[in-house]
Amino acid sequence: MYDFKPATPLAPEELYRELLAATDALTADEPDSVANMANVAALLWEFLPDLNWAGFYRVGAAKNGAVDELVLGPFVGRPACIRIPFGTGVCGTAAQSRATQLVADVHAFPGHIACDAASQSELVVPVLRDGVVVAVIDLDSPSPARFAEADAAGIEALAAMLSARI
Repeated sequence: MYDFKPATPLAPEELYRELLAATDALTADEPDSVANMANVAALLWEFLPDLNWAGFYRVGAAKNGAVDELVLGPFVGRPACIRIPFGTGVCGTAAQSRATQLVADVHAFPGHIACDAASQSELVVPVLRDGVVVAVIDLDSPSPARFAEADAAGIEALAAMLSARI
């Protein structure tokens, strides 16, 4: 049986290789996007130290039906904001710009949404399918500057793998 957790502390490149392998093992043959997001949120929690939130926001119709916005998806951590408009906060900025947001100090980010006051840094990576954002992967940490370029590259590879699976 595969444990789905790295046995020892690993260099970032090896850690993300193992995370991708575990993600592939769990999601390759599963057509249900919610199940895949739930398992990947759990993997992120197990693989990445020093997190206080790990999960997904999905693109969905706004309550008023006017424009799309991000809607809370599967996650691990404290309760979170349910809806985030594109362009608002770190997640909404990632969705609108279709670009990774690596934020060392969330309190310095214009329009940051504080779902958990303990969060100090954040990494948000859009999941693109055919160039269109379908979700974002959101990681929060209680430590300032927790995330590095190696984390961004690893989560971008994860997002690419998941683009057809969620």
